[in-house]
Order: sequence, then C-alpha cells, then structure tokens
Amino acid sequence: MGALSNLRVLDLTQVLAGPYCTMLLADMGADVVKIERPGGDMIRSNPPFVDDPETEAYGGYFQSVNRGKKSIELNLGDEDDRADFLSLVEEADVVVENYRSGTMEKYDLGYETLKEYNDDLIYSSIRGFGDPRTGETERQGQPSFDLIAQALGGVMETTGQPDGPPTKTGPGVGDLFTATLNCIGILAAVNHREQTGEGQYVDTAMYDSMLSFTERAIYQQSYTGEAPTRRGNSHPTLFPYNAFETADGYAVIAAFNDNHWAELCDVMGREDLAEKYPTTAERLEHRASLRDEIADWTLAQTNEELVSKLEGRVPAAKAQTTEEIFDDPHVHARDMLVPVEQPGADRDVEIAGNPIKMSETEPKPRGRAPLLDEHREEILGERAEKTADD
Repeated sequence: MGALSNLRVLDLTQVLAGPYCTMLLADMGADVVKIERPGGDMIRSNPPFVDDPETEAYGGYFQSVNRGKKSIELNLGDEDDRADFLSLVEEADVVVENYRSGTMEKYDLGYETLKEYNDDLIYSSIRGFGDPRTGETERQGQPSFDLIAQALGGVMETTGQPDGPPTKTGPGVGDLFTATLNCIGILAAVNHREQTGEGQYVDTAMYDSMLSFTERAIYQQSYTGEAPTRRGNSHPTLFPYNAFETADGYAVIAAFNDNHWAELCDVMGREDLAEKYPTTAERLEHRASLRDEIADWTLAQTNEELVSKLEGRVPAAKAQTTEEIFDDPHVHARDMLVPVEQPGADRDVEIAGNPIKMSETEPKPRGRAPLLDEHREEILGERAEKTADD
C-alpha cells in the first residue's frame, strides 16, 4: 500500500514532463491509467534498447518514466472511445494532460466539461506556456520542449563556461522540474479537496518553472541591475566552490566558509593562504589567483587521494561517471537502482529509483512500464461491472 493508493489518476500525457509527473504519483501508490492515443505514446520506440528494437516492446526512455502504470489505447475523436473515457472520468480522482492549450477543448473534453461528469475532479495540465485559465499570454498554443524552456527561462544563459555558448543542462530540467512542481500542485489540490470537497484546476508551465529554477539569477538581476551569465562550475558569491582537474579526472571542492577554508589550506600545506585571505570578501576579491593555487595542488592528486585527504574536514567529491554511480554502494543501499522486466529482452534492466523515502509507505517503482493497451479488459471491465451493479 502506497501513500496514494486511494487515488486513481487518468494520465493523458506523453514524452517526458507529463509522464514523469504521473510516474511520481504511481511510485507513491496511485493507480495510474495511461490513456494512449492510437499507436501509443510517441516515445515508445525511442532508444536505447537492450538488443533488438523489433522484439522489445519499448525502449529505455518509455520504460523509465512509465513504470508501474496501466495502459489503455483510446481515440478521443471516436464516439465510443470518448464515452469510455468519460466513464473513467466519473470514477477518477485526477486527470493529467500535457497537450497544447486548447487541444482537449477540441474534443469537448476540457476541464469544464469533465467537471460536469465529476464535480470534485482535480484536472492538471503541463504546458510550455501555461493555460489561459491561470493567466493568458500570446505564447499559449505554441509548442514547447525542454530546450525551448531552458532557453527562455535563463537556464542556458547561466550554464556553461564563460567563454563558451549558452548551454543546456544534461538532464531535461525543463521537463523534470516542471513535472515535479506539477506533482506538488496535484497533491496540494488533493489535500484541499479532503478539507473542502472541492476539486480544482492545476496548471504548471515549463517557462514559469524555469524562472523558479533560476531563482538566483532573478534576484541577482533585481538587486544589482546586471544580467547574470555563465560562470562555468564556479559560484557568484561563494569561493572556493568549484570543480578542479585532478590527475585522473575532476573533483569538486566546497570550502567557502572560514573553517573549511582553513582546513583546506592546512591539507594543502598552505597555511599562508589562510592567514592572508581569512575572510570571504578577501577570497572573492582574489578568487582568480587562489583558484590557480588550488588547481596546481589538485592536479597533483588523483581523485581518490584528494577526497581521502579532505574527507571529514572539507566537503569534496569526485565528479562521477554513470559507470561509477552503478558501482557506488551508497546508491544500492538507498535503492536508487531498480531492476525491472524489459519485455522482449533476455534480461532485466535498471532504472532510477525514487528519492522520496518514507518509513510507512515507501515510494518505489511498482513494476515495468505497460504494453500498449495491456489493461483494456481490466479497466473497461470495471466499467461493465459497475454498470451491472447499478
């Protein structure tokens, strides 16, 4: 039993942001029914595959963010399928979709229509630029993807090396952060309904979410009147707080307070630097030359040597590869690599676990991603049983 095992969620989302949001709900026990358009979610066929795309039901992209869900294939433009969908709405707690603004209204299935079938329904949307119901702009209706959101929201302008171009983050934060915020909004709406009996509309925009994500840049612009830009791995107000090259890779050091700075200098055998630059302001003023001093020292250490020397004294860590993450005992102790079946392959695969840990209702991936339309009989059979009981 998960913390959300009393909730049924109708998931009309596809690609990444929406599926990640509903994946979080499924990990916490919600009964998530993925309602797929004819042919299924467009990312079912995206690589990677274990071996053979022709025999495997889907690739890693789909598996990762659709684990633990049920699947039913419906064409919302078909009268019978539309009726089946509305019958499911009547019994649902939450509907989540990430179409362009106005798409659900084309099928006469927007929030206002669905509310007529279920007056305490929580209806949630994830869009690039939000929904007119919560603030109308000329951008609504335009397509948006992670790259667009990161570009508009200032993430790319503040990511990368100072002499390099604006750079997207590796993970798709435009999708993932938006999805996480949307999940929080849904849970807040569920709590509100528990108190009042009222459903409501929840709307999270990718552009809005990226402004929240770049919170530091927003207040810097307001306070200083200057537009923040790329600083590589450094921090605008903390030093040293950076990545440094070592003899066999890169490591990060976060020694920005006075005690950690003194400890770092002691380990380096450079007590003179601690005496000469004892305050944050002095270290920030001379950060270029001090960075060179630290960089010369780190380059003479391997990652293991550096971390072992600083461990327990100064926050430091090697910049790990994914291969190293898979070998890290901490990751396994925290159940952050979870094996699931890969239909059509001769072995299981591993996906990222859930970082939310709870003592009584542990969130976790609850099985593999579904085959397309795998649960039609189960889901529509419930409707038939309810009709017979009535």
